[in-house]
Amino acid sequence: MQKTFVKELPGMIGKEVVLKGWIHRYRPTSRTVFIILQDASGTAQVVSGHTELKGLSLKTEDCIEVIGRVRADDRARQGFEVDLLRVSLLNNASQDLPFVSGSDLTGVGPDVVLDHRPLSLRTYQGGTIFRVQAALVEGFRAALRKRHFTEVFTSKIVAGGTEGGTNLFEIGYFGRSAYLAQSPQFYKEHGVCGLERVFETGHVYRAEPHATARHLAEYYSLDFEMGFIDGPLDVIETEREVLSEMFEDIARRFEGRLDGFDVYTPSLEHAPVWEFGECLDRLKLAHGRMDLDDDLDPEAERQLCALAETDTGVRAVFVHGFPMSKRPFYTMPVGDGSTSAGFDLLFRGVEVTTGGQRLHRREDLEAALKARGMEPGLFAAHLRMYDLGMPPHGGLAIGAERLTCQVLGLQNVRQATMYPRDQNRTTP
Repeated sequence: MQKTFVKELPGMIGKEVVLKGWIHRYRPTSRTVFIILQDASGTAQVVSGHTELKGLSLKTEDCIEVIGRVRADDRARQGFEVDLLRVSLLNNASQDLPFVSGSDLTGVGPDVVLDHRPLSLRTYQGGTIFRVQAALVEGFRAALRKRHFTEVFTSKIVAGGTEGGTNLFEIGYFGRSAYLAQSPQFYKEHGVCGLERVFETGHVYRAEPHATARHLAEYYSLDFEMGFIDGPLDVIETEREVLSEMFEDIARRFEGRLDGFDVYTPSLEHAPVWEFGECLDRLKLAHGRMDLDDDLDPEAERQLCALAETDTGVRAVFVHGFPMSKRPFYTMPVGDGSTSAGFDLLFRGVEVTTGGQRLHRREDLEAALKARGMEPGLFAAHLRMYDLGMPPHGGLAIGAERLTCQVLGLQNVRQATMYPRDQNRTTP
């Protein structure tokens, strides 16, 4: 007999089935033993006498195989139970676990959770976080495919940095140095030159010594790049549509299944687009802020989202027109050249997206490199692509872990990272 998943049991009434999973709860009474079995699709109650379990010493988190018969029962929460016929212990769990699959993770230390990640994934909270994250990535892909984007898969071993070689992880590569990619930015632009619209989801690496609740040394980036744009607003409008579809999908797929999370999945249709200088004026008027010059700090991001919510009902704002000094060299300048065609999306008080329009002419890119004291010859392989008819283009990057955090109202990005990498942690 093939394994039956718990989710399939309502259609198996009266039939004999094989279930395989973990013991989520084990409750013996004087005459009966109730086993809540958990698999990838859910939980089901298995009912047994004591005789069938004699000598096994089963307990919570043991890995078992059950052969049983599905019985309709109106008294049962799911409308059915499984009468146990035979059971096999596939592997036993330790007697001394720091928590179990029925635990509330809010009462468990973060390092304990990370050190026992597989067990945390069996809990309601831990499992839900990563199911939502997977659905967000799936929704990102689906929304872009509908818009004629092609998914690409690019190398994470590179010869240099996309932003001038800073904050790179160096690796040995056949007797010479190579680096882990900070971003697929150059490759996305190459993709635009051939496919017009491309996207990628994959890990990127930043050797930045941060110790905050929002930064990681390795994170999963959701990137897209699109050609033949008229300006950064084209990219903003695409992101507005894509994220709104992603959030709508989460609300539909997880309806009634996100209790205990502070969920926020709004439509971004009415999220405002404010120019950077306008943001500084709003912060000065509302909060007396006069300490900001060329960038926003975390407190300003929270304040701007609160102001946007007051104005539009949405805790999100697109901020565009950052000073060029705070944007990568490949960003398109506007006006007198001191302002960039770059933008951020602030969502629920945190920046979750950086994007903008890029330079698309080789001579402009070479001039930008020289203006920042960088040698164009070091970028020769990339610059060659601009001789192939590169169209005006732009794009963005979203950190999947950070976005998951903001959607579910989590306090630390490590809660939404399967195995976080920062200054202190490289295991498990």
